[in-house]
Amino acid sequence: MSVRTRSDPAVLARHGWVQAVATVLGALIAMGVVASLGLWAAGAADLPDNAFPRVVAATVVTAVGGTIELSGDAGGLADTNAGLTVIPLSVTLVGALVLGAGFLRPLRHRAVAGAGELAGWAARIAVLWLLGLLGSALAARQTFTLSLGEGTLSDLGDVFGVSPKVGFTTDVPPTLFFGLLWLAGVLMVALAVSRGAPLPPRLLRFQASVRPAAYAMVVLLLACVAVGVLIALIVAATKGHAAETLAVILLGMPNLVWLTLTIGLGATWNGRVEGPFGLPMPHVLDEVLRSSDTATLSLSTLAEHDGRVWWLVVVDAVLLLAAAFVMAARSPARMRAWQHAVHTAVALALTVLMICLVGRITAHYGLSVLGIGDLGGDLGGDLFLKPELWSAVGLALLWGLVTGFLGGLLARPVRRRGPAGNGSKR
Repeated sequence: MSVRTRSDPAVLARHGWVQAVATVLGALIAMGVVASLGLWAAGAADLPDNAFPRVVAATVVTAVGGTIELSGDAGGLADTNAGLTVIPLSVTLVGALVLGAGFLRPLRHRAVAGAGELAGWAARIAVLWLLGLLGSALAARQTFTLSLGEGTLSDLGDVFGVSPKVGFTTDVPPTLFFGLLWLAGVLMVALAVSRGAPLPPRLLRFQASVRPAAYAMVVLLLACVAVGVLIALIVAATKGHAAETLAVILLGMPNLVWLTLTIGLGATWNGRVEGPFGLPMPHVLDEVLRSSDTATLSLSTLAEHDGRVWWLVVVDAVLLLAAAFVMAARSPARMRAWQHAVHTAVALALTVLMICLVGRITAHYGLSVLGIGDLGGDLGGDLFLKPELWSAVGLALLWGLVTGFLGGLLARPVRRRGPAGNGSKR
């Protein structure tokens, strides 16, 4: 049997520059379409000065970890303060799925690939991805003029000629760095998840433990999003607010459902919402976050407002047990139940760690004129949401050990029987 090398024309034809261009363009277009529809549903199409395309570009940039800097200018007699850190994970998820699929497509139907070949294919995508991200970053900049409303601030603004402005620009170097880091993570996860993608010979011994666990966690995250979308559509059909619901689905559904997943595991998040800001989440969550200066989101605090929150524990248990079953069913028969428990625990802990890192939100804006307004009130607000990280990861380890062990036992009748090295059945 002949082995094709990286320089073989047939290999290059399968994943050359043309395929890389198609992969990167497909991902950027998909992300742009989802961001555009979500922002349109949220009312951003009415922004002045034809700012909508620039806001779409900024949304795509932040979806891959890019840095958007907010700036304010209200003249010498006024002061502004603004900041925003949030990742629209719906856009992120779509881009990751398209990029991952494009990366894996030329590698199908092969058992082994050299490290140099995989690195060369990934490098082509990375070069084009950086160029596309650079273009998006340069396009993501805009300035808006704000109204002072009515009352004392408006009168002072008229007297002293104060015209407050706020704008955003992209900090290009960190955007390219984090965008490249995000791309590397997506490609590595794609290789880890796909049972049919080739690996370098030195990594084949890890696929029996890594690939089933990675696949199960991706299935878990996508299942959470699917359940969230279904519930959102039912709510929209029965209670209205179709545009707002569509905006949540297309911009922040993973932000909401993955947060809910961690709360169902027992994790705690701290946050605050004040002023005009709000979060794309059910009323009970928003109500708790507005109840004090620093509110706690947990099963117990949410249950004080709505006892149905305890059903999150049941839903999480079912989803995790199903994910553990899928993982065990895709693993070789020689795997023991305790090994499934360990693999599930590690995979779930890493998954929860990822959710906690990408699910953080901070936003603030304020304006004062001659000291009136104090960067708050009707013309300002503050929002933040952050997890108690290590307790969440610890709880994920415990849940993973229990559900992984049970999933391994339940999957015994359907367990794969092929050796770990080649993934075949016999």
